[in-house]
Amino acid sequence: MRVGIGFDAHRFEGGRRLVLGGVEVPFDEGLAGHSDADVVLHALMDAMLGACGAPDIGLLFPDGDPAYRDASSLELLKRVVSVLRERGYSLGNADVTVICEAPRIAGYSDMMCATIAGTCGVEKDALSVKGKTTEGMGFTGQRQGIAAIAVALMEPLQADWR
Repeated sequence: MRVGIGFDAHRFEGGRRLVLGGVEVPFDEGLAGHSDADVVLHALMDAMLGACGAPDIGLLFPDGDPAYRDASSLELLKRVVSVLRERGYSLGNADVTVICEAPRIAGYSDMMCATIAGTCGVEKDALSVKGKTTEGMGFTGQRQGIAAIAVALMEPLQADWR
């Protein structure tokens, strides 16, 4: 088994929808980024890739490539899962912390877990997504954006998978 950690942060931007963990969360601003800027999935993908010694999402999906403009991070996650299966690994479990003052994550975390689990081909209880605040400190505390940190346990595939 292998463990990886991932981090991502994006600033708020008006006129965009807010997508976290593959779920659209009603909010007055979205996150700025080349893709849909889903910090939850970006941190998770980097944790999964890092655990397996694979390149990070910045190398796999460069922000200078127009093919990834406004890309769905769920679609990118599917590609990451495929890359890691080719390397002989699948997700065992993951824990993600979303750092923001608003919106509140608790009402959406269950849906995020279900969405991520379905995309990764694992049971929903293999995922945890929770929100934390910084009590007004830093860029997340001043409501300038959202950050996420993820830890992923990657397990070798069963020998009969191939």
